[in-house]
This record gives sequence, C-alpha cells and structure tokens, in this order.
Amino acid sequence: MSNKKYAPKRASGYLPLLAIFVLFVIFLYGPMITIFILSFQGTDGGLTFPLRGISLHWFGKLAEGLGVVDIAAALKRSLLLGLVVMLITVAFSVLAGLAFRKKLCGGNALFYVTVASLIMPSIIVSLGIGLQFRLLDNGMKYVLEAFGATSMLESFGTSLGMFTSALGAHLTWTLPFGLLIMFAVFNRFNRAYEEAAADLGATPWQTFRFVVFPLIAPSVVGIGMFGFTLSWDEIARTSQAIGDVNTLPLELQGLTTTVTNPAIYALGTLTTLVSFVVMGVTIAAAMWLARKRK
Repeated sequence: MSNKKYAPKRASGYLPLLAIFVLFVIFLYGPMITIFILSFQGTDGGLTFPLRGISLHWFGKLAEGLGVVDIAAALKRSLLLGLVVMLITVAFSVLAGLAFRKKLCGGNALFYVTVASLIMPSIIVSLGIGLQFRLLDNGMKYVLEAFGATSMLESFGTSLGMFTSALGAHLTWTLPFGLLIMFAVFNRFNRAYEEAAADLGATPWQTFRFVVFPLIAPSVVGIGMFGFTLSWDEIARTSQAIGDVNTLPLELQGLTTTVTNPAIYALGTLTTLVSFVVMGVTIAAAMWLARKRK
C-alpha cells in the first residue's frame, strides 16, 4: 500500500476564480503602487513611466510648497478636522448604541434618518448643507441690521467654516458607520456581565466603566479609525460646505489641473502614508485592548 499523500483535487472553477481575484487586487492596489513608484523619480522625472532616476527630489519640492498652495496649512487643517470628527463620532456612536439597547419612542424613524445620508449622493448633501448655512448667514445679517449692530455686521462674514458646516458634513458620513458598528457590537453583547456587576453592587456608571467599556473598547477604537480616515480623504461632502479654506484632499484635487510634475505624486504618497499610519496604530491598539480584555 502506497504511503504517498495526494493533494486534494481543486474544483473546476478554481483557476478562473483565481484569475478574477488577481485582476481585482491589481485593479484595487495597482494605481496606489504606481503613484508610490512615480513619486520617487529623479529630477528629470515626468508623470509617466519609464522612471528617470530614483530620488527624494519631489518630496523636497513638496516641502518647499507647490505654487500659491500652502500644503502644510492644508495638512494641519485636515488632521485637526479629522481628529475632531473622530472624537465626536466615537462619543455619539457609543452613546447612541447604549440608548438603542432600550426601546425608544421613534427609535426606528431616528435610525432611518441617521443612515439615510449613506444612500444620498455626497455632493447633494454638501450642496444642501452649504445652502442651509448661507440661509443662516442671511438670517443673521437681517437680525443684526434690525438691531442696528453695525459693527458686528461689518465684521460678520459667513458661518460656513471648517468646524461648523464642514464638520457637520463629515459627521453625516461618519456617524452612520459608527452607529451601525455599535449596533452590531451590542447585538452580540452578553448582558450577563452587567447583571453580575449589578449583583455585586456596582452602579450603572461603574458597570459601564469597568465592565462594558473594556469589552467594547476594540470596536470603539475601530470606530475612531473609521471616523478619522473617512474625514481625512473626504472631498465631495467638503467641497460646498468648507467655506473659504480648503482641506488637503481639496487642495490635491485642485493641484491635479495645475501641477505637471511628480510632486503631485509625492503629495498623494504622503496622504496615503498618513492613512496607513492611522490604520496601523488603530490595529495595534485594538489588538492590545483585546489581549488586555482576555
């Protein structure tokens, strides 16, 4: 009797499915890898292959600035806005998840209103928010004129801004994702832990702090990552609601029509690396919290 081991026979559709998967991976990551490679071209490099040397020249040009665009200021604005969106998304998602564990009057309607922004075209959401704040501007100017507040009227420009209309526009995108994640987390949460804490005399706050939150902490970290990364690269919902300043993605979009050298690729590489760093930190934090929970 032969001791030779035979590999299990592959299904007839294995090779076609493998080819489709490989093509999908190339389609998904090919453009990003191409941008990475082209951003390291030499001083005579262009926007296409073949490579003309390898250097960090275009990253240096990026640090010097691209024309009239202040890349450093746009980067700071995007980072700050992303952090604020992340914190608000985490806080409201956790609170909403806790609230929806009980039957709420009008809870279904509130849920559908919250997630409705996911199916609406992003540019329409941005236009609506921009229009809403312009109407608010007109109302505020009318009130200031009615009360004769001339000095305030002269100094008043617009309520459109990064932490007003743009923040609201980003939250219409990040909050539904955070809420759906918390629903999934609490849907499989074992209430026996809370009951045991209550039997031992813990208050509701102590139960949440020492029992519930440590168990859901990895998911909360994931919501934070979603909040930041979705805000970091958002263009459509920001375009009509940001006011007279731009985030980094908007500056990058504008530069695609004016910059004709690999510096634009260096900027794309930089923004992508920031996203990877955030995801790496998030994964590490989630793994550490999961080990600590065990």
